[in-house]
Amino acid sequence: MGVRVSSSRLVSAVSKEGALGVIATVGLSEELEDMTPAYVTRAEIGLRQAIRETKSNTPNPLGVNVMCALTNYDSLVQVSAAEGASAIISGAGLPLKLPGLVSDPHVKLLPIVSSARAAGIICRTWQKRFSRRPDAIVVEGPLAGGHLGFSHEEIENLEERGLERIVTEVIAVAREYGNIPVVAAGGVYDGNDIARFLRLGAAGVQMATRFVCTHECDASDAYKQAFINCRKEDIVVIHSPVGMPARVIKNDFVERYLRGEKVNFGCPYHCLITCEPAVAGYCIAQALVASYRGQMDKGYVMCGANAWRCDRIVSVHELIEELVEGTVAALRSEPPGHN
Repeated sequence: MGVRVSSSRLVSAVSKEGALGVIATVGLSEELEDMTPAYVTRAEIGLRQAIRETKSNTPNPLGVNVMCALTNYDSLVQVSAAEGASAIISGAGLPLKLPGLVSDPHVKLLPIVSSARAAGIICRTWQKRFSRRPDAIVVEGPLAGGHLGFSHEEIENLEERGLERIVTEVIAVAREYGNIPVVAAGGVYDGNDIARFLRLGAAGVQMATRFVCTHECDASDAYKQAFINCRKEDIVVIHSPVGMPARVIKNDFVERYLRGEKVNFGCPYHCLITCEPAVAGYCIAQALVASYRGQMDKGYVMCGANAWRCDRIVSVHELIEELVEGTVAALRSEPPGHN
């Protein structure tokens, strides 16, 4: 949901409904009136503006997602805490130093993991170095959108219900550290999915794809329409300049990249630690900025595996109401004696 897809308008609407809206920090600097400051400074300004605008629209908690792979990771985390974010969610790498960057104990810290092993490493490291444990652990499975914490081979070989297995394994690790809440993410589409993970012992779910197809989503109408128009076979996993697999909706830009064409955007940001501009086929930051603006010939749309199921644009209120009602109905239909 990075590059302004989940910014103040969407986050305000989600938090108003009692869920936790999450600001994605990537690309917030790209619509500032003054583009003269250096990239790192612009990123801080953009994040401050997004948090302040969200807080002016709702008194409810808001979260901020900061990718470990960002070169300005430290400053974005510190700005998030200073501006009063309720929670900082961090993945795309192991956020081993996150507690050392946040002195306020009231800010909830949630690492994103794709395995029980990663969860164990983070819990041990945080406890040893900072005497702190995660406030919750987000488990992102192989059906998630955007960058994935799996190899291409793992994604191909993982069975469709792989997230259930990983969530169960992470819950076991979480219990060793005092029953840390576990949040399931990646491919969660409707109330039946939510109920299934609650039954497994998850404390909640994280969703992204469904919220792109809302009126309040900050992305362009063309971006949202890409979800509405896509077919199941249009959703592919490509290798991103970040150095990780990424799930996207195939379009002409993606086809050109898959054919081996190099789109020479240059590197105006140096925003990712793992990016190698000299060998990258394109600048992912510029590609995602373009798609956010609706310039689909210059970029592509990231999505979850279930994006093809989206068939209409609704309000955040309608969507959350549908999800809550679906979850309640699924839980009520639980067979007698089910634990």
